[in-house]
Amino acid sequence: MTTGRLPDHEQHILDEMERALRRDRRLARRMRSARSRRGPDLSRVARYRPHVLTVSLLLAMSIGLMVTGIVTSRPAVIWAFAAVWPLALFAVFRLLYRWTER
Repeated sequence: MTTGRLPDHEQHILDEMERALRRDRRLARRMRSARSRRGPDLSRVARYRPHVLTVSLLLAMSIGLMVTGIVTSRPAVIWAFAAVWPLALFAVFRLLYRWTER
């Protein structure tokens, strides 16, 4: 296949197809909804700016769950710690980044 310009009759056919597709509202709606379901919006996660109080509460909760999990060895407490600990670490790193970005 050549990379040059299309012949006039093929360009005319392509233009007609594009015009017909632009007029199809149902297709446009499906394309918009498919684009929104593509994946999670990570830009919101990147803009997360935690407060010192939030970070300290997450760390206190993590440490409390860790100590309770070590003492009691209950699976529910250990799983709760496993769920809270990554959130606390992420918040700490975002807070440190915010403090050092200047």
